[in-house]
Amino acid sequence: MKIFGVDIRPGMVLDYHNKLWRVAKIQHTQPGKGGAYMQVEMKCITDGTKLNERFRSADTVEKASLEQRPMQYLFAEGDNLTFMDMTSYEQTVINSDLLGDQMIWLSENMEVNVEFYGESPVSVTLPEKMEFEVVEADAVVKGQTASSSYKPAKLSNGARILVPPYLGAGERVIVNTLDGTFVGRA
Repeated sequence: MKIFGVDIRPGMVLDYHNKLWRVAKIQHTQPGKGGAYMQVEMKCITDGTKLNERFRSADTVEKASLEQRPMQYLFAEGDNLTFMDMTSYEQTVINSDLLGDQMIWLSENMEVNVEFYGESPVSVTLPEKMEFEVVEADAVVKGQTASSSYKPAKLSNGARILVPPYLGAGERVIVNTLDGTFVGRA
């Protein structure tokens, strides 16, 4: 499917120069002279190389047609992660590099969406918000309530995030898995 350069968004997979590229960052620029363009930073899915490309608003690029399948994470064996298709019960082994920083939020029996290009998996999408227990949290420092201050806390999965001062160990919180930020109490 062809899309215009201004319609490119982070996370999209593009078929560009006969390779699959995942869009990492975009920046829309409108110079004083000339037409607007989209500065796009992409990472190749197969070999991991990066590419910075400039697309004008009238340029078109091919968006890769991906098939989404609901899968359940079963277990990890070294760098390989095993997932089970929720409809056919077939198991698929995926390299942990495909998840990158999202790996810390993955837990056993979690349901995720895996995108396939043909028969090869190209991305794993975790739930946007997840619930965790705060294992340890720093003590509140008096006098920090004048402005919105946050304190570091460690979650049950080992991740460290910033939480409001009123939260303590043993409480359950909701975390945004895309950027690892506190959303609210569970």
